[in-house]
Amino acid sequence: MEQLAKSLRQVPSKKETESHCRFCSKPLEYSVVNLGMSPLCQKHVKPEHQNDMEKFYPLHAYICHHCWLMQLEEFATPDEIFAEEYAYFSSYSDSWLEHARQYTEKMCDRFGLGPEKQVVEIASNDGYLLQWFVKKGIPVLGVDPAANVAAAARDKGVPTEVRFFGTQTAKELADQYGKADLLLGNNVLAHVPDINDFVEGMKIMLNEGGVITMEFPHLQRLIEENQFDTIYHEHFSYLSFVAVNRIFAHHEITLFDVEELPTHGGSLRIYGRHTADNSKPVSIRAIALLERERSLGFESLEFYAEFEEKVKETKRKLLEFLIKAKREGKTVIGYGAPGKGNTLLNYCGIRTDFLDFTVDRNPHKQGNFLPGTHIPIYAPEAINEAKPDYVLILPWNLKKEISQQMSHIKEWGGKFVIPIPEVTVLPY
Repeated sequence: MEQLAKSLRQVPSKKETESHCRFCSKPLEYSVVNLGMSPLCQKHVKPEHQNDMEKFYPLHAYICHHCWLMQLEEFATPDEIFAEEYAYFSSYSDSWLEHARQYTEKMCDRFGLGPEKQVVEIASNDGYLLQWFVKKGIPVLGVDPAANVAAAARDKGVPTEVRFFGTQTAKELADQYGKADLLLGNNVLAHVPDINDFVEGMKIMLNEGGVITMEFPHLQRLIEENQFDTIYHEHFSYLSFVAVNRIFAHHEITLFDVEELPTHGGSLRIYGRHTADNSKPVSIRAIALLERERSLGFESLEFYAEFEEKVKETKRKLLEFLIKAKREGKTVIGYGAPGKGNTLLNYCGIRTDFLDFTVDRNPHKQGNFLPGTHIPIYAPEAINEAKPDYVLILPWNLKKEISQQMSHIKEWGGKFVIPIPEVTVLPY
C-alpha cells in the first residue's frame, strides 16, 4: 500500500475533462496545482458594487506533456480582463522604473539604437519604459489594450495604440508605422491566450535585422520557490525556457540569448531574431539554460508532482501565523493590492477577520475593495494611523523597496511579514 501511494505521487493527477494545449493543441491532461475558485485579480470592487455578485473562475494549472507548456484554461476573455478600466500602472514602483531605465541604456549600447531606429513595446502600459527612449530622441510606439493606461502613456509623450496585439494588428501597425528594430514586451507573453497568433504577430512586426526582447517570470523560480500566488487568470501561461524556445522556433524566431533577472521573484529576458538572420549567433548562456532545465526534469511529469503539496503547506503555515497573531491581540494589515496578493488571499480564505485593510500607492486602487475578499484598500498613510503590529507585504517581490519606504513602522515595534515561499517575519 505504501509503495502504491508513492507511485501515485510521482506524476500530477489526470485531468477529468478534455481541453487542449494553447500551443500544440494536444489534449491537456495533467494537473499541476488547483487553487480553487477565484475572481479576476485586477477587478477591484468599487464601493457602490460592494454587495453585487462577483464572477469566480477555476484557478487550476495544467502541464502539457507534449510541449511542456504550463497553463490555465481560458475562462475569462482578454476583453474582460484588460479592455475595461485596468488598475495596474507600472510607474508606481520606483524599482521597476529604474529597471526600465537601465534596460533602455543597455539596449542602446548593445544594439546601437539611435534616432534612425524604431522601438515598439507590446503591453506598454503607462509609458513607464518607452519614456526613456523618448528622452533619447528614439522613435517609439506603444501598444496596449487598456485605454486608461494608454492615456497616461500619451501624457508622457509616448504615442500609444489601444489594441490587442496579434497577426492582424501587426500587419496594420507595420503598414502604418513601419517595422520595429527593437520589439519588446515585459510581462505580456504569459497574458495572451492565443500564443501562436501573438508570436506570429511579433515575427511580422520585426524588421529584417531587428531584435525581440521579452521578459517573464521563470517557471523554475515559481516551482522551486513556491511562488504559487503568481498564478492568476491574467496569466494564461507559465513559462520555462524549453517551452518558449520551442514556441518561438515554431514561428521561425531563434532565441539567441537569455538573461536571468531578479525581477518578479526571478525572471528571464529572452533575445530573439529572425531565424534567417545569421548575424547573431546563439549564446553559450542560451545553450546552457536549455541544458539546465532539461537536466532538472522540465520535460518530465515528475518535476511538477510535488508542487501542490508545497502550496497547501504554505497556506497552512500562513493561517497558523495569522490565527496566533489575532489570538494574541495583534493587528495585521496588508501592503499592496497586486494580482499575486489576490490569489494568495482568496486561496487561503483570508478576509477582514485576519487582515484589517491593505494600502497601495496607486490612487486608482484606493477607496475600493480587493476582489473576492473585499478587504478595503487605503492610501499608505493609513499605516501611520493604525500603527499595526504586522504589515503583510503582498507584492513580496518588492519587499526591499517597500520595507525601505515604510521603515518607520519599527518606531512603534511594527514588523514586516512576507508570505512566500513561506511565512517569514523580516528582521529589522
